Amino acid sequence: MSFFKKLKNRLTRSSDKLGDGLDAIVEEAAEAPTTHELPQEDVIPTEQSPAVNTADTGPGLMSRVLGRGAPGVARRELDDDMLEQLEELLISADMGVDTALRVTANMAEGRFGKKLSTQEIKDLLAQEVARVMEPVARPMPLYTKKPQVVLVVGVNGAGKTTTIGKLASQFRAAGKKVVIAAGDTFRAAAVEQLQVWGERADVPVLTAPEGSDPASLAFDAMVQAEADGADLLLIDTAGRLQNRQDLMEELSKIVRVIRKKDETAPHNTLLVLDATTGQNALNQVETFQKLADVTGLVMTKLDGTARGGVLVALADKFGLPIHAIGVGEQIDDLDAFDPEDFAKALMGAGDIE
Repeated sequence: MSFFKKLKNRLTRSSDKLGDGLDAIVEEAAEAPTTHELPQEDVIPTEQSPAVNTADTGPGLMSRVLGRGAPGVARRELDDDMLEQLEELLISADMGVDTALRVTANMAEGRFGKKLSTQEIKDLLAQEVARVMEPVARPMPLYTKKPQVVLVVGVNGAGKTTTIGKLASQFRAAGKKVVIAAGDTFRAAAVEQLQVWGERADVPVLTAPEGSDPASLAFDAMVQAEADGADLLLIDTAGRLQNRQDLMEELSKIVRVIRKKDETAPHNTLLVLDATTGQNALNQVETFQKLADVTGLVMTKLDGTARGGVLVALADKFGLPIHAIGVGEQIDDLDAFDPEDFAKALMGAGDIE
């Protein structure tokens, strides 16, 4: 099973919520047409009398059949009332007001006044969501600089430690020499958890005594990683609440100290976001961008939320690269972000290859 098939299976809360809502919107004022109510060209032949060559995979095929449905399928005219209901539904999935308005407006362009089925609406919305996400779907860049310093930040419980372990495993499997620095020196449990992930990934974890200065550990880790010839140094940091100024200032100190060793570091600053936080994720991005110059995002816990739409809002508002998404606790439950498959999984539309 592909990662995004797994995502579609697990991302049930968002897709079920949206799907049920779309069903209700369409059925609210829908009329199920009979064959004689449709012009001949709007009737899709049955399997017993196919009129379309199923081998036709040209780019115009979907556009030719989109908007047409079999007799008996509930359909509703796309009007102002329906658009408003669609906007409210997307907002309820944490897509945000501005993004929801933009997605629905683009979906309605050229289709206003036409009757659409639930599946057609899902497919159209998925197309527009994928359009928003396409520019930000980029893997984390790799540089020739050794060690490439990757600072991982985020609030408490976002999944930083787990994400670091999964990234380390993937880069190790790709032939990179990876070192992890356990920068959350205030919680022994965090260090122990990271050591467990380091063992799973077969990657060394550098630690310091509990309560040590995390900035000093980061500096020492850079020295050690350089001496070891490491390709990548992944630095964990303590979870921070964006409204705790003292903790955020400590993060700024880590960045300043890192740059004393290498003025170009950190070469990547990954902000790990918990999808279950919904719209609060936007506030986190704004805060961490100011203090740590975030270069990319990783979204976790998409399998446990009805708020998957927040990822669309993040892409629309900030345009930061989304490097990966996670849908579970297993070491392979993190993968590169695919906008089309994500959009289909979110909307419950189409098949994922």
